[in-house]
Amino acid sequence: MTHRRSRSLLIISSLLLIAAIALSACRISYKFNGAALDYSVYKTIHVSDFPIRAALVYPPLQQTFENELLDYINRNTRLRTVDGSSDLQLEGEITGYNLSPQAVTENAYASMTRLTITVRVKYTDTKNDANDVDQTFSAYRDFDSSQMLTDVQDELCQQISKELVDLIFNATLGNW
Repeated sequence: MTHRRSRSLLIISSLLLIAAIALSACRISYKFNGAALDYSVYKTIHVSDFPIRAALVYPPLQQTFENELLDYINRNTRLRTVDGSSDLQLEGEITGYNLSPQAVTENAYASMTRLTITVRVKYTDTKNDANDVDQTFSAYRDFDSSQMLTDVQDELCQQISKELVDLIFNATLGNW
């Protein structure tokens, strides 16, 4: 009986040792800022203006979007924003600012309206062409059709810009 017990202890000890070695070989790495950048390679970024090229134009949108993008990069990376040549470059344009009816009521009127903003982004990594991105991003918010667009436009643009910046960051600097 003691032989069986000592054999069981030996097996359990061996399994625990193997598990401990396996776990110590695993390395879990988290980046709390969301960026996947090697700061010994990447130090600077140039963010160009994002002009509005949409058929429907809301002039404050450009500044709202650009400010949100620059603030997000400054908060979540250690990159220095520069004018001119840089390690990374972000450029693009706001290509869409559209309103569309959504939930239609029984009397054929829309009860909700959707504001959609579309941004085309070109991201250039001067150190590694494989990381380059040329992509279009869209985000939207719905609002009650009884509200005037002029009353909700600033808040909606701010919310949509935040979402767009998050999508753009994850596809470029976040390197997801």
